[in-house]
Amino acid sequence: MERVVRRAKAVSLADGEPLFQQGDKATRFYLVVKGHMKLFRLAPDGNEKVIELVDAGHTFAEALMFLEQPRFPVGAVALGDTELISVDAGDFAAILRDSVDLCLALLGDMSFRLRSLIREIDDLSLHSATCRVAAFILARAPKHCDDFELDIPKHVIASRISVKPETFSRIIKSLKSKNILEIRGSKVRLLDRQALEDAADVCGLPVEAT
Repeated sequence: MERVVRRAKAVSLADGEPLFQQGDKATRFYLVVKGHMKLFRLAPDGNEKVIELVDAGHTFAEALMFLEQPRFPVGAVALGDTELISVDAGDFAAILRDSVDLCLALLGDMSFRLRSLIREIDDLSLHSATCRVAAFILARAPKHCDDFELDIPKHVIASRISVKPETFSRIIKSLKSKNILEIRGSKVRLLDRQALEDAADVCGLPVEAT
């Protein structure tokens, strides 16, 4: 840890500020300390697809350290004011060569992410947009509080769960009309948590809060 800290750098980003572009050389990976990072890919026509939303306490881009000439396969932009720790990927890879336990811990984390990606492919191909919206909101809802802030733009959420922004808005209106959920700006109120959980459970999607 002391060696990692010596090579680490603090990075501060304003809302909408890019960290790196798709195709840039990847020499470092990152830990989100505060805020959120949006990882996205651009289609040839310029349309943006959100690949992942990285919240505080999570890392991203570390798997690239195992490639010979790594380049970022996505772009990264801050959502809101964001604080990061930037880690030297080459030096961290050297540390892994000396620590079997650290290697196994990292492999375990990557295996978990792989299972999550496989499950996500299944969710996108088999489950309804309403299920995905319900599961996304529940995953960010505190366990013992029905009022919370969801400081992620609605169009970003829509892209992340692969629905059109207008579809997302229609689903939110439908849930409100059923007295299940209400969203005003960034403020979310769960009017009927059980009903929202039932909507997600229809698809078998995870609803555990972060």
